[in-house]
Amino acid sequence: MKDVKIYQGTAGVLYERTFDLEGMTLTKEVFKHPGGVGVIVIQDGKLLLVRQYRHAIDQKTLEIPAGKRRPGEDPETAGLRELNEETGLTCEHLQPATSFLTTPGFCDERIWLFEAVDPKPADKRLACDDDEFIDLVWMPIDEALRQVKDGTIDDAKTVIAILRIGMERINS
Repeated sequence: MKDVKIYQGTAGVLYERTFDLEGMTLTKEVFKHPGGVGVIVIQDGKLLLVRQYRHAIDQKTLEIPAGKRRPGEDPETAGLRELNEETGLTCEHLQPATSFLTTPGFCDERIWLFEAVDPKPADKRLACDDDEFIDLVWMPIDEALRQVKDGTIDDAKTVIAILRIGMERINS
């Protein structure tokens, strides 16, 4: 296997990978990504979502608080940082919920989801990224499930988080 760097940007690195598979030599593009985190925050039967503009799709989305890991940053630390930056909250600790690959056909990005245990306002709020303009939305869980079903909420990590909440409700 041989990787040749094609492009390096703030989101990650694009490589051209040449490898042998079942007697053939193939060349494919591979995007190396540092991974991301998402945090599920529930209080009083409501899920905390952030509404923000996403330039890749030129529209605002509703998502759980989330973001990209920094180099060398473990997922839990990234989750606590993103929770603070995007919402002004902190928590007693983050409970691991699940992790998943976003698009393994060409990208190695893994997202770790956590549940915030005992969320509360942070003593000091960290600054958001310069391009983040975020509105906080507390949504009843039943409404979040409806919006996943009708496609209003269509961000994959958020859909996975909300369906997980729905599964936990069924199983409890």
